[in-house]
Amino acid sequence: MTESEVELRKALEERLQFEKLLVDVSTGFVALAADQVDGAIVDAQRRIVETLGLDRSSLFLFSENEEMILTHSWVRPGLQPFPPRIAAREHFPWGLDKVLEGRIVQFSSVDEFPPEAARDAESLRKYGQKSSIVFPLVAGQEVFGGLAFGTLQAERDWPEDLVARLRLVAHLFENTLARKRSEEGLRQALDEVHRLKDQLQQEVVYLQQEVQSLHGRVEVTGSSPALRQVLAQVDRVAPTDATVLLLGETGTGKELLAERLHARSRRAGRVMIKLNCAALSPTLIEAELFGREKGAYTGALSRQAGRFELADGSTLFLDEVAELPVDLQPKLLRVLQDGQFERVGGPKTLQVDVRVIAASNRDLPKAVADGTFRADLYYRLNTFPLVVPPLRARPDDIPLLAWTFATQIGGALGKPVERIPREVMAALQRYAWPGNVRELRSEIERAIILGDSSTLRLPPGPILGDPPDAALTLEEAERSHAKRHILKVLEQTGWRIRGAGGAAARLGLKPTTLESRMKALEIRRPG
Repeated sequence: MTESEVELRKALEERLQFEKLLVDVSTGFVALAADQVDGAIVDAQRRIVETLGLDRSSLFLFSENEEMILTHSWVRPGLQPFPPRIAAREHFPWGLDKVLEGRIVQFSSVDEFPPEAARDAESLRKYGQKSSIVFPLVAGQEVFGGLAFGTLQAERDWPEDLVARLRLVAHLFENTLARKRSEEGLRQALDEVHRLKDQLQQEVVYLQQEVQSLHGRVEVTGSSPALRQVLAQVDRVAPTDATVLLLGETGTGKELLAERLHARSRRAGRVMIKLNCAALSPTLIEAELFGREKGAYTGALSRQAGRFELADGSTLFLDEVAELPVDLQPKLLRVLQDGQFERVGGPKTLQVDVRVIAASNRDLPKAVADGTFRADLYYRLNTFPLVVPPLRARPDDIPLLAWTFATQIGGALGKPVERIPREVMAALQRYAWPGNVRELRSEIERAIILGDSSTLRLPPGPILGDPPDAALTLEEAERSHAKRHILKVLEQTGWRIRGAGGAAARLGLKPTTLESRMKALEIRRPG
C-alpha cells in the first residue's frame, strides 16, 4: 500500500470516527432534560476537541452591552481557558460584526487577518490563539452567541467537510439551548402563576380580616391649620416611593394618614398591608414579616407568605415600629435598602418591591441613644418624617370629629344623635385628651350607650371637670393635670404598667419612673 493510500485510509478512518461521534452526541441530546443540558454540552465539547486534536472549545452568549459571557467551555489540562467575560466590541470588533451578521469566522493563522482586523489579531495573540473557527448561534432572526473551536499549541487548517460537520454541532447546541430557555421560561411562568395565586389567597384572607376591623374607621377629619399642614405634606410625598415615618402620640390617627398616603400613591390599585410590631411576640414577628418555610420551627406545618411578600408591588404599614426586636432590625434594613430577604427556615433570597410607611409614638432618637433601636435603621426610616399633632393642639377640629363619631356610632347602635349641647362641646374642646382621637371616640360611644335621648350628654368624669381654679399655682395645676393624665392612661391599659402597650410605654417613661410618679401623686390602683 502506497504512502498516499495510507494517508487516505487514515483520513477516512478519522472521518468515520468523527461521524460516529456526531451521531452519538446528537442521539444523547434527544429528550434531554433542561437541568442536564449544560453538562451534556461541555461533555460534547470535550469529546470533539479530543477527537479532532484541538485544544479548546468555548461557547459564549452576548449581553445587551455586547459582552461575551462564557457559559460552556472545555480546554486541555494545563492550557489557558478563555476569559469568563470580555468586552467583545473592544477586543474583537471585526469578528463581532461578522458573527452578528450570521457569518462563520475562521482562520488557520492569526497572520491571515486583514489590516482592518488588527485589533482582533492583537487580542487573539494575547489569549494564545493559533487557529480558530467561530460559528454564530441563532434563535429566530437573532444571533445570541457563538461556538468556537481552536488550537493553542499549533496552527491547523479547516477543511470544508469539517466545517460543515462542526456547523451541525453548532445547530445542535443552539437548538438545545433554545429549548432549554423555552422550558425555563415556561417553568418560571408557572412558578410566577403559583406565587401570584398564593399571594392572592393570602390577600383575600387579609382583606377579610381588614373588613372586620374597619368598623368605626373614619377618614382624617378636621380643618385646623396644624392638620392642614400635615395633610399638605402627605399629599406631596404620597406619589413618590419615599419611606415615610409617622410620629406622634397614641390615638392621633397615624394609621389613617398611612391609608391616605397609600390611596394617593401609584400603588393604590393594590391593598395596603399592615402589621403592628407590638402585637406579636418576638418569636412570631419574624415569620409574620418575612414568611416561613414548612418545618422552619415546631408548629410550622405549612409554608406561610410574610407581609413583605403580600405587599409586593404595594405598601406595607409598620405600626409601632420601635417595638421591633433589635435582632430583626438588620433584616428590615436590608429589605428597605435592596428589597431582599429570606423566609424563616429558607435559603432562597426573595426580591420584592415594597413601599414602607412606619409609625411610632416613642421618641426614636432617644431609643437610638438607649441602644434599643439601630441608628442606621432610624435614618433609613426617617427619609420623610411627619409629626402628627395631638388633639389638644387642634381643638378647632373637635366639633367636626365629635359630630362624625356621634353620627356614625349613633346610627350603628340605633340611637341617632340629633343634638350636642354647647356646654358639652365646650367641655370636649377644653379637655386635654391624652388618648387623642381614639379617646374622643371612646368617650362619645360610652355617652351614647349610657344616654336615653337624642341629645348627647357626657357621663360624670374628668371631661366634665371644672376649669382649672385660678387660685391654684402653676405647679399645683400641672400636678393636677399630670395626675388626671396618668390615671386616664392607666385605666386604658387596665393598670398594666410594664411591657409593650403598657402605661409606661404610652407615657414615654421607664416603668420605674412611672411608679415613682404614681407614688408622688398618690395614685393607687382601686381595690
